[in-house]
Amino acid sequence: MNKISFPSIKEQMDLIKRGTSEIIPEEELLKKIERSIKDGKPLIVKLGCDPSRPDLHIGHSVVLRKLAQFQSLGHQAVLIIGDFTGMIGDPSGRNVTRPALSLEESRKNGESYLQQASKILSKEKTKIVYNSEWLSKMSFEDVIKLSSKYTVARMLERDDFTKRFKSGEPISMHEILYPLAQAMDSVAISSDVELGGTDQKFNLLVGRDIQREFGMEPQVIVTMPLIVGTDGIEKMSKSYNNYIGISDSPKEIFGKTLSIPDSLIENYYELATDISTEEFISIKQQLNDPNINPRNIKRNLAKKLVSMYYDIKAAIEAEEEFDRIFIKKEIPDEVPEFIWDQDKQSNILDLLTITNLAPSKGEARRLILQGGVTIDSIKIEDINSKIDIKDNSIIKVGKRKFIRIKLKI
Repeated sequence: MNKISFPSIKEQMDLIKRGTSEIIPEEELLKKIERSIKDGKPLIVKLGCDPSRPDLHIGHSVVLRKLAQFQSLGHQAVLIIGDFTGMIGDPSGRNVTRPALSLEESRKNGESYLQQASKILSKEKTKIVYNSEWLSKMSFEDVIKLSSKYTVARMLERDDFTKRFKSGEPISMHEILYPLAQAMDSVAISSDVELGGTDQKFNLLVGRDIQREFGMEPQVIVTMPLIVGTDGIEKMSKSYNNYIGISDSPKEIFGKTLSIPDSLIENYYELATDISTEEFISIKQQLNDPNINPRNIKRNLAKKLVSMYYDIKAAIEAEEEFDRIFIKKEIPDEVPEFIWDQDKQSNILDLLTITNLAPSKGEARRLILQGGVTIDSIKIEDINSKIDIKDNSIIKVGKRKFIRIKLKI
């Protein structure tokens, strides 16, 4: 077997350290990389995937992009689909237990995860494994022996467990077993490095301890920050509706990116794009230049993100459509149609909910009171308005939702 030629230690560490929160411990990673270069053997870099979240967004891309960087350095990326641990449910960073899934649901979500992750990772160079391959084969005796390798006191050091214990909220035994199950993934593949968000730090460290218990050299932990969502307040999450999905349409990615606060531009460039270090330094200099409008830098960020998940042609078209709608105040080229087969007059709240432009009358009221609803370019300000339904009327809600009414003949 031919030895692989790797970049220098400095080149590797410069790329690995970019945007990371912690490397635990850094000196061990240096030794692993040094040995890897000497032996011509790639490091095994592990990322565990939670199949309870099949729709990936830019927040998930942060750690996936770090795994892709390890790939670019010549190391072996191993994506572990947690189809078995998905049946347990992981409460990391949450104050309630994440719902458990069936094995079938976990597998289905895992396939969706893999399909989307392939937009970032080199599929040919990524090893895909399902942790049910080894966890489902463990006997109850095996689980007891594994449990004996870790104490309850140490398990309760986990922040979310500590908070729930102090507040009298229940902690189930299966939740305590979750970090041990995840640690067995590291044992099963003999991982050298494990990646994860800062909210996974405890679980990743348990992996180091359990590898030692099995007589293995412990993995190095590389944690990545949790990216803030488009609202500039909460971490990116579908539940907060502040996310940019990597499978969103080009116009959605472009528009959502332009909605982020200027304070997040640098952070998004660093964590969510693949620009070079030199380009990133240039971006930082531009952001500190009072003569440069950050809006222009943000537009370039939006185009960059669309190009990464689609192509430059889609990015240019998304920018042109954005300008057409928001600067020139034009209607987009393609507007979804809604067939109206009810009375020719409707209360505005009913109209918005029936056409699915608002999920509820309460949300419809909020949108109207915020000035976010227009019909044929006329702003609707009264929540009790009676609307005459006309063929080809354009209803606009917020910045990006359009519906063309078609009367049923």
